Amino acid sequence: MWLNVSNVDLPAREQFPFWAELVSRELAPLTLSSPNTGSFPAWASVLDLSSVRVAAFNSPPAHLKRTWADIRRADPGTYQLTFVSGTPLWINQRRQDSGLVCGDMVLFDLSHPFEGAVPDRGRHTQVVIMQVPREELPLPPDKVHRLLAQPLSTRSGMGAILARFLTTLDAYGPDCHPRDLSRLGAMALDLAGACLAQHLDAYDDLPAETRQQAMLARVNAFIDHNLGDPDLGPTDIAAHHHISVRSLHALFRQQGETVAASIRRRRLERCHADLTDPRMRQRPISAIAARWGFLRPADFSRAFRAAYGVTPRELRQAALRGLPMRNGLR
Repeated sequence: MWLNVSNVDLPAREQFPFWAELVSRELAPLTLSSPNTGSFPAWASVLDLSSVRVAAFNSPPAHLKRTWADIRRADPGTYQLTFVSGTPLWINQRRQDSGLVCGDMVLFDLSHPFEGAVPDRGRHTQVVIMQVPREELPLPPDKVHRLLAQPLSTRSGMGAILARFLTTLDAYGPDCHPRDLSRLGAMALDLAGACLAQHLDAYDDLPAETRQQAMLARVNAFIDHNLGDPDLGPTDIAAHHHISVRSLHALFRQQGETVAASIRRRRLERCHADLTDPRMRQRPISAIAARWGFLRPADFSRAFRAAYGVTPRELRQAALRGLPMRNGLR
């Protein structure tokens, strides 16, 4: 589960020292400084995914520096893959400078000195940091070092999938069973490896299993983006990803459901969300069904009842009256 920490209940003069100590403890020994030490309200969340850790930080602008002396005190041997939002961040490491990064990711290595800062633009910076053990990343260190302190795009491809994965952990991670967190850690490691390999043009260096998991993540992202297409099916999905239909079905056997079942489940989940959303109460049920690829109302109603035990209309009426209804598929 997430470990949530904040300093907002402390006296203003104690907020920055508390935060500086927290960052050094959760990342590694470093020096944090800021002109806003009089009041420094900040929040952090940390989630352990077996060997991988994910930490989300929300804080005012600050400057951070890690030296060789800090590294001698403690070297966790991890890369920090950081998704940046809010105010931009820059990182300088091994004579490489990221420039201002916002909306993308940047990588740095805690085994080497680095310096970074967030310019004061009157807003908090928000980062989600994935801490990856160097020995578990399936790429040679000399290649990975080319990417240190370089902006890594999250606009498309594996970068977009990894960024979405990291930012949704905050919403869904707390509900996961411990054994699921371990699986999420393995998935995070595969996505990180595929993302960095894509930026290095070194995809073939990845183990076959990592490439398979990366392909599965790409396919799942494609399905989610195209659920409204009533013609979405295995043939088109396979063609878009330049694999055979047989290979696509083999990928989905790892998930324990067929391609068609996965599409149907996700469409029903989107319909369920819309039917219980007060903002959608004026939209006809048939329009909601069509929005997510169900063109025949009778077919939609049967599938919905089979999944949730109630008709779409019954669910909507109960939601509008504030009655509790089951939220998951049977």
